[in-house]
Amino acid sequence: MTDSAAVLQDIEQGQAKNLALATLAFTISFWAWNMIAPLGVRYTEELGLTSGQKSLLVATPVLVGSLGRILAGALTDRFGGRLMFTVLLVATSPFVLLVAFAGDQGSYGLLLLFGFFLGIGGTTFAVGIPFVNAWFGADRRGFATGVFGAGMGGTALSSFFTPRFVNWFGYNVTHVIIAVALVVVALIVWSAMRDSPQWAPNTDPVVPKLVAAAKLPVTWQMSFLYAVAFGGFVAFSTYLPTYLKDVYSFDLTQAGTRTAGFAIAAVIARPVGGVLADKVGPRAVAITSFAGAAVMSIVVALQPAPEVPAGLAFVVLAAFLGLGTGGVFAWVAALAPRERVGSVSGLVGAAGGLGGFFPPLVMGATYNEADHSYTVGLVLLCVTAVVALLFTAFGIRKRATA
Repeated sequence: MTDSAAVLQDIEQGQAKNLALATLAFTISFWAWNMIAPLGVRYTEELGLTSGQKSLLVATPVLVGSLGRILAGALTDRFGGRLMFTVLLVATSPFVLLVAFAGDQGSYGLLLLFGFFLGIGGTTFAVGIPFVNAWFGADRRGFATGVFGAGMGGTALSSFFTPRFVNWFGYNVTHVIIAVALVVVALIVWSAMRDSPQWAPNTDPVVPKLVAAAKLPVTWQMSFLYAVAFGGFVAFSTYLPTYLKDVYSFDLTQAGTRTAGFAIAAVIARPVGGVLADKVGPRAVAITSFAGAAVMSIVVALQPAPEVPAGLAFVVLAAFLGLGTGGVFAWVAALAPRERVGSVSGLVGAAGGLGGFFPPLVMGATYNEADHSYTVGLVLLCVTAVVALLFTAFGIRKRATA
């Protein structure tokens, strides 16, 4: 067997396992990243938070999880996904415990501080994209990045299980469980994961590498689109428990269950978006996503009645956003130079996370308490989706090629 044939065989044999491990690591890190939002109602009641304070608290972890992706992606180009996944999982664990400590102390300031560093868990996205990209050929990268991206379902698991764990096991034990899970997955990753034989370290200095990535048109084009698609998903995943309590008077567990349903719909749609991007092109997928999101944001603003009308509206909105996240990152994989995928992914991922940081603040600032209405914020989402739709259709001239 020739060396090239042996490499191809190694790649084929390692694809499924390493994709599964990356998705597992991404899922548990996103669960940790989203530990505060499902308990936002609890913190609001216990600490007497205003709408603005509540919005800032649930949005703060998103900030580090966003900006940190820039550095995480660049470091992945140099050190590989196996090492970076392990380090970030271990680094996130103590801050899960510190968030529990802050909640016990009833300290809003400490919750903000430790929630800020809890955002480390959100940076793993920029590790996984170049990692799985190196394992798969160009014709299957949409599928691979879509499956990996489904790990954002960690937010669904957190929304559904975190409030229940608190009821079953207690507030502190819940955080200990997740902290231990992070370390266990880190050990699994370190022992069982390996970087693709096709991956080679990029030892260029980090800052010039990021500058070079920032000079690529694809970086800014995809950053804007991902800020709308993934940012919309993150914003709803973090703020929806609060939204459902304010608008529909659901309690903590009820709101968490429905938020999990929203997240699951987006998670299922993401790999579908990646597969469709492989078949019909990412531009068509992105156009469909933004058109659907624009329409559904208006439907949601009309406050359809619970359970079925409202539930269906949120699920369809989530599905359109999920399609967009899968389609946009398939476009990144198609357009970004192979040696720059980590750096470009980091910048694009950061833009997506930042896209999820500001909407909760806007929602909190525009909330009409008298009418229990978020109409202004949802109309702004519609306008943003329409702008993204027009930019996708007419603003990106270069076609993505496999």
